Amino acid sequence: MKYNLLTGLSVLAMMACNNPTAEKKASATTDTTVKDTHTQSNADSILLKHLDLDIQVNMEQQQISGHATWAIDNPHQLPVLQLDTYELSIDSTTVDGKLVPHTLDAPVTYLGSRLNIPVSANSKTVTIWYKTGKNATALQWLQPQQTLGKKHPFLYTQSESVYARTWIPCGDGPGIRYTYNARVTAPKGLLALMSAENPQAVNDSSIYHFKMELPIPAYLMALAVGDITFRKIDERTGVYAEPAMIDKARYEFEEVGKMVHTAENLYGPYRWGRYDVLVLPPGFPIGGMENPRLTFCTPTIIAGDRSLTSLIAHELAHSWSGNLVTNATWSDFWLNEGFTDYFERRIMEAMMGKSYSDMLWELGYQDLVAEVAAIGKDSKDTWLKLNLEGRSADDSFTSIAYEKGAHFLKLIETVVGREKFDRFLKTYFDTYAFKTMNTAQFLEYLDANLIKGDTALSNKIDIQAWVYGPGIPANCPRVDQERFQKVDEARAQFLKATPPAQLATQNWSTQEWLHFLRKMPQPLSLEQMQQLDGAFHFTKTGNSEIADQWFVMAIAANYKAAYPAMEQFLRYVGRGKFLQPLYGEMMKTPANQEMAKALYAKYHQNYHPIAQEALKKILK
Repeated sequence: MKYNLLTGLSVLAMMACNNPTAEKKASATTDTTVKDTHTQSNADSILLKHLDLDIQVNMEQQQISGHATWAIDNPHQLPVLQLDTYELSIDSTTVDGKLVPHTLDAPVTYLGSRLNIPVSANSKTVTIWYKTGKNATALQWLQPQQTLGKKHPFLYTQSESVYARTWIPCGDGPGIRYTYNARVTAPKGLLALMSAENPQAVNDSSIYHFKMELPIPAYLMALAVGDITFRKIDERTGVYAEPAMIDKARYEFEEVGKMVHTAENLYGPYRWGRYDVLVLPPGFPIGGMENPRLTFCTPTIIAGDRSLTSLIAHELAHSWSGNLVTNATWSDFWLNEGFTDYFERRIMEAMMGKSYSDMLWELGYQDLVAEVAAIGKDSKDTWLKLNLEGRSADDSFTSIAYEKGAHFLKLIETVVGREKFDRFLKTYFDTYAFKTMNTAQFLEYLDANLIKGDTALSNKIDIQAWVYGPGIPANCPRVDQERFQKVDEARAQFLKATPPAQLATQNWSTQEWLHFLRKMPQPLSLEQMQQLDGAFHFTKTGNSEIADQWFVMAIAANYKAAYPAMEQFLRYVGRGKFLQPLYGEMMKTPANQEMAKALYAKYHQNYHPIAQEALKKILK
């Protein structure tokens, strides 16, 4: 269904009246069709219907404390409720207000300690009083000097994949959905925000109340507390950021309201009320996190020219693929990110034109080729459907889920036709709204509603090769290279000694510059690096995507003129996408290994625990 924006309240009223599917299906559910090996909870038997969270944020002690009350339904009359925790200190537990004993199992690698609470068939509420531990992976506590404003501390969470259990005792699996309310007591003068209905200004009490009446999984639980201010974009979109960043962020995200309309025109109404964006301090480990109603994003996309906002299109697309229809397990992660990459590029095509989205597709294809080469073209880890039993859920976070998944959908679109595929996807999102999906279920749905037993069509797509086969299938679709062909010509001219200033680079987008640099032979000579830097000032660029690629090339070429700027980049930027290639390039030679270890020792406290863990593996 398409509709025009009137006012925030009237739109929501229209949605409630005209979209009964969403209202009907917006209730707590747990996927019981497949076994999720990354949760130790028994939420597949005891339904976790609703969470009431009451917590205090102590910046000085770097600790969250309080209680979590679960409304449950125990239809199988099990004697014990089991929940996921990770280094939580459990003070006490009550069932329907009465104190009961609890036990914590020995910790399991990747999973933490299972919390066991005795319940009866008629138990309705279970309350856990707890405190977070020092190694709560989801939490990054920032000292004032680690923020832009330099005056106040800051806290933010990153719960995906299985890190909600480090700050909330819960059933921590993507197939477990519940509603929640929260009461958060923050330090005086700081604003608290969550993946819920949010305030837009600091209040005098420092107590903030939140409501999420639509069921979400634990990995979408999010909290931020800091010196944060708000700016409106339109009636249902806006941006939050530190005061020192808010003007730049508001300018960069001017088109976000238009993005929401564009997405709706493709695949139906946005069902989450508001869509706001929070720009976090630089240590945020990923590009963006699709927390419902409040996307968390990195400041590295604030380029001053709105050239990197396709990331916001990606996080917005998650409001359909991922948040609305969720992968049942982390082994089905491609159902989340592959669909979202595809949807993101459809949004950008509608807003920026086909030649622009073609560049996104080609850069994504390059990422896929590099990932397959790194993992191994015959590895089962290049299948779309993964086997992660006994492994970290984060092992699913590769370009396979994103790019192989997106190209699989692009192939289906190409084979069946865009109009037919769009109808299929819109019906898919409507049919499974607020539910979960696993790979086998999706393939059954695909066959029943699109392929419809057409053997020739099925053979042309070759589902087996894509979903349960390694590498990049031979029928992987490729897009028009019109703009990149011109970039290739410019690069070839430079490599034949044409001065960079004479190249036809006027009005190049970020994507064209990235393609120009990515395809350069490595290492370039010092003279070539100096020529490029003299003409295009890559070392001083404010575009993080270009800067990261340039610094990787500088390390390879031993272009030391770029090292001071690279160090400042590593000091302030915590995004794993940028850190891992830089540290990885440094680790290729003994001399640079010493530099890598020195820089990490100097700046690792600015990085989120998730980024730290990834870098420790690189620096071994």
